[in-house]
Amino acid sequence: MIARMLVLALDVGTSGARALCFDASADPLDGAEGLVAYAPRLGPDGAAELDPDALVEAVAGAVDACLAGAGRRAPEVRAVGLSVFWHSLVAVDADGRPLTPVITWADTRSDGAARELAERLDGAAVHGRTGAPLHAIFFPAKLRWLAARDPEIWRRAARFAGFAEYLLWRLTGVWRQSPSMASGTGLFEHRSGGWDGELLEACRLEPGRLVSIGDAPAEGLVPAFARRWPSLARVPWFPAWGDGACGSLGSDCGGPERIALNVGTSSALRLALPATAAPPPSGLWHYRVDAARSLVGGALNEGGNVVAWCREHLALPANDAALERAVAAVPAAAHGLDALPFFAGERAPGWRGDARAALTGLTLATTAVQVLRALMEGVACRLALVHQRLAPLAAGGHRVIASGGALHRSPAWASIVADALGVPVTLSRARQASSRGAALRALAALGAPAPPPLADGPTYDPDAVRHRRYRAVGERQQALYAKFVGDPPGLRQ
Repeated sequence: MIARMLVLALDVGTSGARALCFDASADPLDGAEGLVAYAPRLGPDGAAELDPDALVEAVAGAVDACLAGAGRRAPEVRAVGLSVFWHSLVAVDADGRPLTPVITWADTRSDGAARELAERLDGAAVHGRTGAPLHAIFFPAKLRWLAARDPEIWRRAARFAGFAEYLLWRLTGVWRQSPSMASGTGLFEHRSGGWDGELLEACRLEPGRLVSIGDAPAEGLVPAFARRWPSLARVPWFPAWGDGACGSLGSDCGGPERIALNVGTSSALRLALPATAAPPPSGLWHYRVDAARSLVGGALNEGGNVVAWCREHLALPANDAALERAVAAVPAAAHGLDALPFFAGERAPGWRGDARAALTGLTLATTAVQVLRALMEGVACRLALVHQRLAPLAAGGHRVIASGGALHRSPAWASIVADALGVPVTLSRARQASSRGAALRALAALGAPAPPPLADGPTYDPDAVRHRRYRAVGERQQALYAKFVGDPPGLRQ
C-alpha cells in the first residue's frame, strides 16, 4: 500500500555516505538514518583518491544504521534510489576487482593529458557535442593519463567505471550506469545518447570497456548482501544519478523557474531543462537528469572544503558559533584582500585544471578571520560568474534556491553569496537535498504521486551597496586570473 511505503535513499559523497528512509510523501522517517564519514587521500602531485572497497563498506555501514533505525518498518522499503558523486574513475579486471583507487573529481594529475587533448581536438566542438570541456575532471583526460602512467593496468582493465557503477555491481551483480552518470564522464554524446566516437578514438578505447547505459533497476542483491539486508534483498535498486541531478530535484528545482545553488564540499549552480542536444553556453556544462531532462550549469571545485582548509591551517575560533560571529563581523570587501580560491584547480567558467589558489593584499595586520572571509567572498564571486551565464536560460523572474551544509551552517556566507549574485537566495528546507532527490526518483518509479514542494526556508536579499563592492571584487579577481592563470583553454568565448 502506497501510504505505508518507504524508499531508502543512498547519498554517496566525497566526504561521507548517508542512508535515509523516506515515506511516500518524501518526508524522512525519524531515526532511520546512517552516516559514515571518510576522506580522500590527497597527494602533493594532485592525487585525490578513495579506496573502492573501503568506500563500499562505508556505504554498507550507513545502510546498516539506517535499517536499524527504521526498526519494524524496514520491511516496508520498496525500492532503493542512489545519488553518487559525479566524475570518478576506477579500473577493474575481468572479475570486477579494482585495479586502481577511485580517482575523484578533485584529482588534478590528468591536467597535462587534458591540455594535450585540447591541442589535438577542437575543444569547442567537443564541448558542444558532450557538454563537457576537455578537462582533468572528465574521463578522456583521466583515461589518457592512466594509459601513459601505467600501461599494465590499462592492458588488464576489462572495464572503466565510476564508483557509482562499481557500487551497484558489488551490491547487485549488475553493471549498469544511468544516462545521468554517463553524461558526467565527458564521453557522452547528447544527440545520439551514446559514446562519442572521436573521443573513444583519441583514448584508444573500445566502447565495450565502458559500462552500458540504462536506467532500468537491478532487482535484488548478491547473496552476501541479501543475507545482511533481507528487507532489501528483492527490491529494485536504481542505477545512481549524479549527486547534482538529485540535489536539484531534492530542492524542488526541476524546471526553468528555479536555479539550484549548492554549496557543500564543492559548489555549483544548476538549471533543469527539457532534454536538448543544444550546445551549452561557454564556460558551462550540460549533463542529464535522465533521458528526458537536461541539467545545465557550472560547478566549482571549492565550497565548504575552503572553510575546512582554513580551519585546519589557520588560527580560527574552534567553536562554530564563535567563528560565524567573527566572519559576520568583518565588513564586506573591507579587508584589502583578493582571492583566487583554486585549491583544487578550476572548473567553471574557465576550466583551467592547472589553476592554483592565490591571495593578495596581505599585511602584518591581516587576521585569520579576514583570510577566511576573503576566500568565502572569492568563492561567491566565482559563483556570480556562473550565474551570469546561466540566468539567461532560466525563466523570467526565476528564483535561486540554495542547499548544502555550508550555507545552512553559515548565514553569513549565504548573505555573501546573495550580495555577490545580486539576487535573493532562498534556503531550501531540504537539509539533505541529494538524498531527497534520490528518494523522489525511486518514488516516481514506483508510481507514487508527486508530493507538493517543500515550504521555503529563509531568504537572503542582496544589499545594493555590498553588491557594488563585490562587483569590484570580481573585476579585481578577473585581473588576478588573467595575470596568474591565463586564458581558458579552447572554450567558445
